[in-house]
This record gives sequence, structure tokens and C-alpha cells, in this order.
Amino acid sequence: MRAKKSFGQHFLIEETIAQRLADAVDTAGAEAVIEVGPGKGVLTKYLLRQPLPVYAVELDRDMIPILKSEFGKTSLHNIQADILRLHIHELLGATTNFVLVGNFPYNISSQIVFLGLQYRHQMPFMAGMFQKEMAERIISPPGSKSFGVISALVQAYYKPELLFNVKPGSFLPPPKVNSSVISLTRYRSEIEGVPFQTLRQVVKISFSQRRKKLRNTPGQLLPEDILKDENVIDMRPEQLTVDQFIMLARHLVDIQPT
Repeated sequence: MRAKKSFGQHFLIEETIAQRLADAVDTAGAEAVIEVGPGKGVLTKYLLRQPLPVYAVELDRDMIPILKSEFGKTSLHNIQADILRLHIHELLGATTNFVLVGNFPYNISSQIVFLGLQYRHQMPFMAGMFQKEMAERIISPPGSKSFGVISALVQAYYKPELLFNVKPGSFLPPPKVNSSVISLTRYRSEIEGVPFQTLRQVVKISFSQRRKKLRNTPGQLLPEDILKDENVIDMRPEQLTVDQFIMLARHLVDIQPT
């Protein structure tokens, strides 16, 4: 079965990499594992070694018979669906905690991270394969050139960690980029007094033109006197800490009409 460009498929063929990724999954506090893009199941077989039920979500319907043939005698749940359109509440229930893991399709990997943020109350942990550049963006600290919207929002709720890097030869076909496996470990699911949507609004507006200082940001949400009082008016967005973004979001909550 050849990989399909339309699905962004690069099948993981290195067994040791699959096992390292599976071994890195922290299932503490979870009741299920959702694997995104299992493909032929090289990672799936290692995920099945842990006691939680595994739900393999695969968009390519041609992969489903392969998974059923390989894992038909196991407890694997095969779900033919687009992970970005899947209603996880309906699949698992609105209170079931789960971990998200996979060799993520690189063309939707950032969207998968934002999906995880959407389900942060139920998702204590996430681990996956990313294009190295995207992985660096997620884990980059404030002050670095790669720090951006996804970095700030992820780090407001999760502790990201680079686990290991992966060379193109570990895939078939080999991608033209290097890859990295990272994990996200939740340390909070809510920020007191700051709704997620408000924080996201502040972060996105701030980075709308990342080279500009906050005083010059188009569509500025907060009055200049607040930015001055908080000593951020002459800072560029990548220079702000996550706590400073949260502080600005808290100000926005205070001035917005109820």
C-alpha cells in the first residue's frame, strides 16, 4: 500500500522509533488512548501493550482493512474518520479522559494541537511526531524567534518537552524535512478569570504583525495606558512571557462589557 500525498502520509517504518514513542506516553489519569493516523499500525501494536483501550482514528479508508487484519483479535477500536471532524465527546463521552498520540500528518499537525487545547479538560497528555520546525515552534520559550501563537497558547496549559529527533529515513516515503517527537503534559485546564477564547484573542492579535511593537499592532484590543502600566507597550509579542499574555487577557476581561 503506497502512501498518498493527499493524506500527507509518511509511514513510520522504524520499529525502535515507534516503541520509543509508545513508551513515552503517560497514561496517568487517562481512561483511553486515541491514536491519530495509525496507517499500517507500526505504532499501534506498541500502544496496545498498555491496558487502556486504543481508538485508532484513520482518515484513509484503504488502511482500515489492513488494521482489521493485523489487529482483528485485539481490543483495538478502528474509527474511519477525520480527527478534526470527529466528535470525541460522542466517541468517548463528555467526561472520559484520554491521551492523544500519533505520527501526525504534518499538514494538519498544528490543527491537531489546537484540537487538543479544545479538549484540554479531558486530555492530560499528548505525544506525537511533528515536522521539526513545528515542534520547535510549540516548545520554544518566550524571547526566541520561533515563539508564537501556538507556543503561547500551548504553554499556558501544558508543559512541552522535546523527546527525540527523527531522521527522514525512518519513514516511507522519507519526508524532505527532519522530524521531532514532543510531549505535552497538562498542568492546568483553566486560568482563573481568563476564558480560553479571550486569551486566544489577545495572543492572535498581538502576533498579527509580530515584528511590530504592541503599540503599533493593528486592531489593538487594549488602551495604551494599560500597555504602558504593564511595561509592554514597546515590546514585540515574542518578548512577552505567557504570564504577561494572561495578564493582558485579564485586563481585556475587565474592560469588556458584560
